[in-house]
Amino acid sequence: MAKANKRVSIADLAAELGLSTSTISRALNNAVDVSDATKAQVWALAEKLGYQPNTLAAALRRGRSNLLGVIVPHITGAFFPAIVHGIEDVASKAGYNVLICQSNEDVAQEQKHIDALLQAQVDGVLVSMSNTTRELTHFEKVRKHGVPLVFFDRMPELPGSSGVVVDDYRGAYQVMEHLISQGCRRIAHLAGPLHLNTTYNRYRAYHDALLAHQLPHDTRLVYQLPDSSVEAGMAAMRELLRLQPRPDAVFSAYDFPAGGALQLLEEAALRVPTDVALAGFSNEPFTTMIRPQLTSVDQRGQQLGEIAVQLFLQLQKRTENFAGQRIVLKPHLIVRESSRREPVAQ
Repeated sequence: MAKANKRVSIADLAAELGLSTSTISRALNNAVDVSDATKAQVWALAEKLGYQPNTLAAALRRGRSNLLGVIVPHITGAFFPAIVHGIEDVASKAGYNVLICQSNEDVAQEQKHIDALLQAQVDGVLVSMSNTTRELTHFEKVRKHGVPLVFFDRMPELPGSSGVVVDDYRGAYQVMEHLISQGCRRIAHLAGPLHLNTTYNRYRAYHDALLAHQLPHDTRLVYQLPDSSVEAGMAAMRELLRLQPRPDAVFSAYDFPAGGALQLLEEAALRVPTDVALAGFSNEPFTTMIRPQLTSVDQRGQQLGEIAVQLFLQLQKRTENFAGQRIVLKPHLIVRESSRREPVAQ
């Protein structure tokens, strides 16, 4: 009998029944050269002892694991969970199981996850890098192992890499055009990390739109967020209200800080959007649950996940001269009450 707390092996089943390990293995795989009586005996004992097949060993024999590793920065909010939903939907239909890892915006944790996924013999790695990632050797390691690597949303400047992103610049520029059309002239920006492609492009669109409309670019109106929390948005709004003159609009690189800014404005008895217009980015579910509802940009999270898996499936069929592919999705600006003012008097 196998010892308690020890993983039951084929050898344990063989010893218990007085059969060879090869017979046990063939019985478990329903081989035609093993009698039904022996199969029934083996399956009954396997169930009794809690035998579980060694899927990793089987994967090594087949040369594939049917596992897809996914690393996300966090699972707060709705954006990354929507991406994971899209990934799992397409991956499952293609016959893959998905291993989800969360870096918690920590590059060291991200590196550990890469090592663990490679040890698990995953067939591919899909990743949205952490906001503390600047050095990319752990991603190079994936490619050196011959494992397909696909980025989604946050994509580094890595030659030959494949990924799917939203056109953050276009989405942010649409926000700025909308705010300016509502009569806003002193627009503040709550900026995310500028080394990330996503938030850098949102900041770049903010800057370019001001220039295009010949509006001053006051560096005091750009607040560097320490994170994407509600609390960070409240702290940012508190600082911005100390300026003279104060901003008449705020464009946040994320929705949650915009929600925090709204709370602070309510505490200061300022009207939104009349006194200060607000807009965010991501279209989190809470944006329609607050009053006024928050203008935001939808990032099409589920579609990002679906396309990331499709890119992985293409990479599996690549040739030696395969060039990386970068797919860019169009964002969708959703104008709500937080920024929609009455027509400006002429």
